[in-house]
Amino acid sequence: MAAMALTQLARGCRPLPRLRILASRRQNGSLWNEYEERGVPSYLDMQATTPVDPRVLDAMLPYYHGKYGNPHSRSHSYGWDAEEATEQAREKVAKLINADPKEIFFTSGATESNNMAVKGVADFYEGSGKKHIVTTQTEHKCVLASCRRLEVDKGWSVTYLPVDKWGLVSLQDLENAIRDDTALVSIMHVNNEIGTMQPLEEMGQICAKRKVLFHTDAAQSVGKVPVDVKKLGVALMSISAHKMYGPKGVGALYVRRKPRVRLRAVIDGGGQERGMRSGTLATPTIVGFGAAAEVCMAEMENDHRHVEMLYKRMHDQITEQLPQITLNGSPSARYPGNVNLSFACVEGESLLMSLAKTTAVSSGSACTSASLEPSYVLRAIGVSEDLAHTSLRFGIGRFTTAGEVDKTVNDVVREVRRLRDMSPLWELELEAMKTGGQKQAVTWS
Repeated sequence: MAAMALTQLARGCRPLPRLRILASRRQNGSLWNEYEERGVPSYLDMQATTPVDPRVLDAMLPYYHGKYGNPHSRSHSYGWDAEEATEQAREKVAKLINADPKEIFFTSGATESNNMAVKGVADFYEGSGKKHIVTTQTEHKCVLASCRRLEVDKGWSVTYLPVDKWGLVSLQDLENAIRDDTALVSIMHVNNEIGTMQPLEEMGQICAKRKVLFHTDAAQSVGKVPVDVKKLGVALMSISAHKMYGPKGVGALYVRRKPRVRLRAVIDGGGQERGMRSGTLATPTIVGFGAAAEVCMAEMENDHRHVEMLYKRMHDQITEQLPQITLNGSPSARYPGNVNLSFACVEGESLLMSLAKTTAVSSGSACTSASLEPSYVLRAIGVSEDLAHTSLRFGIGRFTTAGEVDKTVNDVVREVRRLRDMSPLWELELEAMKTGGQKQAVTWS
């Protein structure tokens, strides 16, 4: 009875019926009307987190209320069942990136995976003479903070590569930065703030030629675009479940076996995960991670087509109705689910607050969005401080509907016009446009 009640409770939670409907009829814009009437904001913050796919939740529930054994308990069937489920999930995650299951180590998420990769490599190479890391100025804060920690505490040298106006790293700059004492290159696949996608395959070839380990933070790409660790030539890859419609609190680090990559464990204890990451594995979330990977493999092509269609719909509608809009990041080498726009002469935080009741969006990385400082990623691609303060990031995903996009566009256009009408800076901008004969057109950062 208790198990049945728990299942009914989980399935009766407010967002789940909505997701089930959207999963089957996501392109029907009229669906949004029902939820608008209830006062439910549309969710366009998919880079911060994604909703758990209902199929993923269904896979997880039995491991909360029936099959709740510790996967490391070897003396009874509860433990055996949990271990089997965990290993099946490992196989599914490995298959998603074309890896061997033995190369997948479960963690609490991409932040831990990134720390484990950067610090684990550094600890292993301690005393070897290799004390140099190459990364970029636009990495996630957890990679940058790990590198800073190595600089301050252990005397490592770190090269922070610049990026161009699209957020792309120069392959020549990368090759020039690698030294004889370089132990690791760490460059993210898809940027979490601006959506720019780095040419990892070419970077992997450079690292292989120079015999340097190559790590990538792929939290924003795995499950959304095809990722093949062998083709990319990466030695280490960080993955997050909650960025691909899985549960929060679980991720993975891919560690190549051939040629073998050696890391020193960051977390000590009972020696779980073959000594790489101690601690009892959370079977329900790992099962959810595996289910999410399986769904992503099956639906990636459809998801990408759906996201591309909505990206174009949103971008075109906004730029047709509003002048002086800037798309941040590469217009071509990008993941289309990330729409980072700057609205000239509009304070981004004011626009964010005015949209809060109807649309969930963000002003940048969810990890640092409370900061009033302009985005370091936008500054790295050459966006002025004033324009950086006007930026919002819209995230489109599997369950986003055309109706939600249209409603968001209408709200954005209305609020931008209202805020600009109150801005003396916008009056000056209009005068400059008139006297200079400038057309109301999109500019690219």
